[in-house]
Amino acid sequence: MASAFPSLQCLSGKKQRPDPKSEGSYRFMAPWIGYGLLLLNGQTWFQHRRMLTPAFHYDILKPYVGLMADSVQVMLDKWEELLSQNSPLEIFGHISLMTLDTIMKCAFSYQGNHQADRNSRSYLQAIRDLNNLVISRVRNIFYQKDIIYRLTPEGRLNHRACQLAHQHTDRVIKMRKAQLQEEGELEKVRSKRHLDFLDILLFAQRENGNSFSDKDLRAEVDTFMFEGHDTTASGISWILYALATHPEHQQRCREEVQSLLGDGASITWDHLDQMPYTTMCIKEALRLYPPVPGVGRELSKPITFPDGRSLPKGFLVLPSFYALHHNPKVWPNPEVFDPSRFAPDSSRHSHAFLPFSGGSRNCIGKQFAMNEMKVAVALTLLRFELAPDPFRVPVPLPRIVLMSKNGIHLHLRKLL
Repeated sequence: MASAFPSLQCLSGKKQRPDPKSEGSYRFMAPWIGYGLLLLNGQTWFQHRRMLTPAFHYDILKPYVGLMADSVQVMLDKWEELLSQNSPLEIFGHISLMTLDTIMKCAFSYQGNHQADRNSRSYLQAIRDLNNLVISRVRNIFYQKDIIYRLTPEGRLNHRACQLAHQHTDRVIKMRKAQLQEEGELEKVRSKRHLDFLDILLFAQRENGNSFSDKDLRAEVDTFMFEGHDTTASGISWILYALATHPEHQQRCREEVQSLLGDGASITWDHLDQMPYTTMCIKEALRLYPPVPGVGRELSKPITFPDGRSLPKGFLVLPSFYALHHNPKVWPNPEVFDPSRFAPDSSRHSHAFLPFSGGSRNCIGKQFAMNEMKVAVALTLLRFELAPDPFRVPVPLPRIVLMSKNGIHLHLRKLL
């Protein structure tokens, strides 16, 4: 059985509860991303989380800002070329390529331009298919049995999409292993530079081969390859749409960025904390359009709510971040775009705003994602004025990440 609740408060409250991810709903993602951080539970999850946390230390994240900016500029150059077509631009596909390019450079030390790579487009199409197929399977009782699902057209498409996704990540792992061998012994590499996400995984496999298998390695790469680009692409796309539909806030953000960066020739780590109003607008857009609409948890013990209602152990709870962020009891006038909700002096419950989930299982890459969003928004506003397409208003479509049923189309005007 399942029940939908508007927040994680029912799970954690003031005390953290150890409720695991629901095996029933999340297991359909396992053929795609395996059992990495997203799907693991218990002690194995804790071990992997502790192992990977150093990959997101600020010393590691600092140099990524330049790589993020490079990827964003490639995307913006492409947008400038497309302006001659004088028609609205569907931005989600372009932004997905950009965020994939960024995660490849930052987390996997890939050199090259993934935005012009045909394999990248095939991978992104596979991810879009899997987003839809997993949700479709969850909702169809006849698809619950693996043996039946494999025989259906959707099951066969799911298998092909998983193969495409795995081919992409297998290439990444193979290339990185070859690169490390060319650079010399792993110990020499370890002593010369900070380790990226994939470095840490490869060292863990070498040092703990008996407990960290090739299957574990690929599961973590598959998980972070997906989470590291798709959720951020959703966030940036919806943020730009929110600013396009609120030109007064867009212009105020632009003026803030212009005063800080000038012509935008360079953006650094230190700049990211000097954009208070832009950051407020980013957070307000994430409130309205949370990249991950919700999660599933299976109660490890009974729970009783303040109104006296209770749920038994084993009950599947589906906290909806989207519903929480639009709840008028939590956020007055929730449909109004109001960045002042996130002013430094504002007060709210810690679990009223959950774009990156909450508690011990919050998103390990949330700082990486926020940095990328700030870089993308700042550089975009320096080059373009954004306006919505009144004939194609995006329709939010909750999937594993928040999509739009009809894409996100914007008019762009190059700034002089």
